[in-house]
Amino acid sequence: MNNKNATPWLLSCSMALIAASFVVPQLAAENASRTTLSLNGQWDVEDSVNGADLPKTYSHKAPVPGLAHSSVPAFPDADQYQSRELLGNLVRQGLFSQADYDKLGDARGVSYQARNYFWYKKTFNAPAQNSVAILKVNKAQFGIVVFLNGIRIGQHDACFTAAYFDVTRSIRWSGANDLVIRIGAHPGVLPQNVSQGTDFEKNRWTPGIYDDVTLMAMNNPVISTLQVAPQLASSSVLVQTELRNYSDHAITSKVRQKVTEWKSRATSSGEVATEVEVPAGASKTITQTVPIPNTHLWSPEDPFLYQVTTKTDGDAADTRFGMREFRFDTVTQRAYLNGRPYFLRGSNITLHRFFEDPDSGTLPWDEAWLHRLLVEIPKQLHWNAFRFCIGPVPDRWLEIADENGLLIQNEYFVWTGHPEWRGSYRDRYDTTEMIGEYTEWMRDNWNHPSVAIWDATNESWLPQFSNSIIPKVRGLDLSGRPWENSYNVPGGANDPVEDHQYLYYSTAMEDEGPGKPPLFKVTDLESMLGPPPSRETSKSAHAMILNEYGWLWLNRDGTPTLLTQKLYPRLLGEKSTTESRFALQAYLLGGETEFWRAYRHYAGILHFVYLTASDPRAFTSDHFRDLKKLELEPHFMKAMEQAFNPLGVYLNFWQPAVTPGELRDFTIAMVNDEDRPRTGTLHVSFSDANGQETVSEDVPFSLAPLGAESYLVTLKTPTAPGKYVLQAVATPADDSGHPTISHRDTIVQLSPQVK
Repeated sequence: MNNKNATPWLLSCSMALIAASFVVPQLAAENASRTTLSLNGQWDVEDSVNGADLPKTYSHKAPVPGLAHSSVPAFPDADQYQSRELLGNLVRQGLFSQADYDKLGDARGVSYQARNYFWYKKTFNAPAQNSVAILKVNKAQFGIVVFLNGIRIGQHDACFTAAYFDVTRSIRWSGANDLVIRIGAHPGVLPQNVSQGTDFEKNRWTPGIYDDVTLMAMNNPVISTLQVAPQLASSSVLVQTELRNYSDHAITSKVRQKVTEWKSRATSSGEVATEVEVPAGASKTITQTVPIPNTHLWSPEDPFLYQVTTKTDGDAADTRFGMREFRFDTVTQRAYLNGRPYFLRGSNITLHRFFEDPDSGTLPWDEAWLHRLLVEIPKQLHWNAFRFCIGPVPDRWLEIADENGLLIQNEYFVWTGHPEWRGSYRDRYDTTEMIGEYTEWMRDNWNHPSVAIWDATNESWLPQFSNSIIPKVRGLDLSGRPWENSYNVPGGANDPVEDHQYLYYSTAMEDEGPGKPPLFKVTDLESMLGPPPSRETSKSAHAMILNEYGWLWLNRDGTPTLLTQKLYPRLLGEKSTTESRFALQAYLLGGETEFWRAYRHYAGILHFVYLTASDPRAFTSDHFRDLKKLELEPHFMKAMEQAFNPLGVYLNFWQPAVTPGELRDFTIAMVNDEDRPRTGTLHVSFSDANGQETVSEDVPFSLAPLGAESYLVTLKTPTAPGKYVLQAVATPADDSGHPTISHRDTIVQLSPQVK
């Protein structure tokens, strides 16, 4: 990964041994512990063009974790950089000239700022003296170089994984320490083989130390990595511990494991211990099995957490985990959680796009804001899953997902698109570099029960990922999580594939006229029983995840985005209003969500997109009316709360008009996402513009656990012309949960043949 003196594994690096003259005597085993000092907070910041010399003065302050665009006073043009992928997309959109694009040559992109680097400085007092001191920078972009007390410690170029630096030789155990971290101001400073992240719709690239910075002090042997893998069949966990001996002599130590409940701290297992010798300056990995009688399983409905405490004679660490297993099955095309079929419902978060939003500020690190974003609203919308799309999140996001019950499709920052896409970096991925980055990425995330799927790429054709990269790293995960690799051939027998069904793409992007294919109309859904075939998914019979659909984006102010400027005039006419656009967007998204769920073609359905950037230059947008308060646009909130109800209802009717007094059959498809039977009454009715029911029919429904049924209801349409709402309302007999409503707007009018 082109990382000079930084650890590609947690504390496991090919670093020189600590000089013998500086070795601190090993403390007694009974004093074994680890001190962790948070270095988060306000840091001094300065910028430069040259990356060789530390600044003499610092005139700005910025939060860590956070982004450079939150500096005070502000740095001009702090995130003004355009990648070659974006510029290639703008050429296709007619928004950037081919001649200017050709001038890029081999460059990653274009920087529009008078700097190449930011320098972050923090002064801290060290904890009590120990044998080893390790600095952890959990995530920063673009590239890290660390200096402590004027001494260059090391370099870590990967932008999406944690970096670890041995600072034992330069730390002042008594007195103040000056820590300086240099990061790139834009991706252009990275080595060519290092992944910067690829995104054809990201307008700005914001640098910053966007996750925690900590200093750890401990004694040998050091716990460098630890992985906990649940074994449900034997009610136990497999604990793999990598130890590192930083001293100049071999050390023999006990390695002890003990499991407790995370919240109550009640003991869940006896202590398991073994003795191991770690040679001087070397690492050693051991695996232990810890029984957990009366295992309490983790799920989104019951996110129960355990904690394993690991001790050596010189170090100690706590690791949180959940007892859960998640997989897909190709034969049934289903996802399985803890051995039972489980349907994923949720949305996407593109955090690295949100970073560029003018109003993002420090919100991604605000605890109350995060709790509403990831807990309160998803529970209202019946969501149990997210795809963290094209780019990682700070660790705290995953901790909240662990604690509150979310299944995460964790996607690395790789999107290259079709081979013919202009601007793609698809042929420039260094296999060795990506194996190293994916190894670190897995190490950083494999103990989170919320992380259910490793997602290697988005909308990409990259055979080297399936053929070389994924096979090399997947065995590192002792939990055996599935891998999703977009449109490439699945790498494992039961790996899923992603599907992106943008039915309104043609209506939004294609031209009409003679010889042109017909544009999509919502009435087409009536004759569809599932997704139309595509070159992306028709080659695979594996389980599918629909993790993008719609193509109905509106900016937060209700204006169309760059990708929907033709769509809303075609659907609503040239005089559409903000209100009419929001109402139509929610109506169509809600109906589509019902449709995609109705026929059980997908193991998971994730709407695109819940959180992203919104500004006049954005290609897509989210649905927040008030970003700081996290208030969703009301039409969207109401529609999606119904559409994602575990008791799903889809009314297969989209006609804009019907004739009066007509006897019609209406098909209602129902699904039950819960592992229990559901019964109740299905009420189908027409209501007039005043909300008065004019025609109705009741039928009983009965759904098996995780089952699906369709019902045919015959109704006579109202006799009086006018606007009507046709509704199918499923009311559970046990009064658990609110009724689910599927509705369609239509007009009763005389046809040309009726006088």
